[in-house]
Amino acid sequence: MTETTARYEYQEDDRDEGLNWARIAGISAAIAVHVAALMLLMAPVSPPPSADEQADRVDVQFIEPPPPPPPPPPPPKEPPKQIKLAPTPPQPQPKTVTPPPPEQPPIITDTPRAVDVPAPPPAPPAPPTQPPARPSPPSGDLSASMCTRPSPEYPREAMRAGITGTVKVLVQYANSGAITGASVAKGSGNRDLDRAATTAVKRARLCPGSGDGSGYIDINFTL
Repeated sequence: MTETTARYEYQEDDRDEGLNWARIAGISAAIAVHVAALMLLMAPVSPPPSADEQADRVDVQFIEPPPPPPPPPPPPKEPPKQIKLAPTPPQPQPKTVTPPPPEQPPIITDTPRAVDVPAPPPAPPAPPTQPPARPSPPSGDLSASMCTRPSPEYPREAMRAGITGTVKVLVQYANSGAITGASVAKGSGNRDLDRAATTAVKRARLCPGSGDGSGYIDINFTL
C-alpha cells in the first residue's frame, strides 16, 4: 500500500510540471474579447448629421454640353459675270461708183406710117334686165295630182283625248314632182295634228311633168 501511494503522488507531480495548453488558449481568448470590448467602448461615436448640414449639401450633377451644330454649308459660288461687249458699229463700205454707159448714137430706121383705120362702131346698149317672175298663185287642190299620197300618223295624245280635225297644207313642188316646201295654211286647232300633217306631206310626191308651182292638200284626222 505504501508503494501505491507513492506512485500516485509521483504521477501528479509529473502532471503539474507539464504545460496545460487548453487552459492557456481559453485564457488568451477571454483576454482578447475583453480588449476588443474595451476598444469599442473607447472609440468616439460620430453624431448623425444635423439638418443644417444636410441642407448645406449641394448635389452636383455634371451635364455634358450638347455637341456643336454642324457648320453651315458654304454659300453657292456666283457664276462669273459675263461682260457684254458693245457691238462694233458697222463700218461704212465704200460706194462703188459705176461709170455711166457710153451714149449710143440713135438708130434711125425707115418705118412706114400706120394707115389710119376707122374705129369700130360702139356696141348697142344691153337690154334692160327684167324683174324676176313672180311665183304663180296656188293652183288649188292637188289631191288629184298626187302619185304618192301622204299617210300621216295619228298623234297618241290626240287619239287618247279624242281630238279630230282637218289641216290645209300649202305645198310647193318642182317639175320632178318632189315636194320642196310645206306649211300650214289653215290649222286644225291642235298643234300635234298640224305637225303630223306637214310631216306627212313632205314625204308625199306629185306626178312629174306638172311644172313648178304650189297648191293645197287637205289632211283629215278622224277616229
